[in-house]
Amino acid sequence: MIANEQRHDSCFKPGVKLCAAVIALLMTPALAPAQFGVLDPSMVGKPAEPVTASERAQWAIVSTVGPASLLGGLFSAGWGTLFNDSHEYGPHWAGFGDRYGMRLTGVATSNGMEAALGSLWREDPRYWRKGDGFPLKQRIGHVFKYTFLALDADGNARPAYARYVAYAGNNFLSNTWREPSESDAGHAISRTALAFLGRIASNSWDEFWPDVKRRAFHRASSADIH
Repeated sequence: MIANEQRHDSCFKPGVKLCAAVIALLMTPALAPAQFGVLDPSMVGKPAEPVTASERAQWAIVSTVGPASLLGGLFSAGWGTLFNDSHEYGPHWAGFGDRYGMRLTGVATSNGMEAALGSLWREDPRYWRKGDGFPLKQRIGHVFKYTFLALDADGNARPAYARYVAYAGNNFLSNTWREPSESDAGHAISRTALAFLGRIASNSWDEFWPDVKRRAFHRASSADIH
């Protein structure tokens, strides 16, 4: 048991330190304007120009430490802690923190891979909103469509190959530093499937949250006026 705990500490603490360093870097004043400029998705309609290197970097940052990602991490770590999955982390606050940190390192690695490969293959990783001028059914279909597709440099939709490689590659690669109960091929495949479900959730946030926020603030403003 002692050896197992030592293995846990030795393999996980570097990841926690890496996460802390990345988050601290993202909070510096130099990156703050770019970061907060894309937290609220306002890009309605297909982009007129190909994604730039700066926009690709912004996407990787916000997709890793933006509100949708951080909120998703709370649910993921909370679920794993509630059912003690994987059991090596334990059903306590320390285990919750370990699970949250492990997920964040995976998300950061995956997004970095997708951004890097996408730049080589000229894929735009960003989700662009259909907007509230379309029926709900079409907007939901759009969310699912661009979970598996991405725009190329000419603005045409094609399979998001960089995303496929990033999701699968990251989850199989992370087997090398995960705990034994979750470091096999079956768990890697399950995590890859969950990554696509997470993308659906992220796209849904980008598609619908601006509408929810606008209407909520509009009601609040109307109440203040009256």
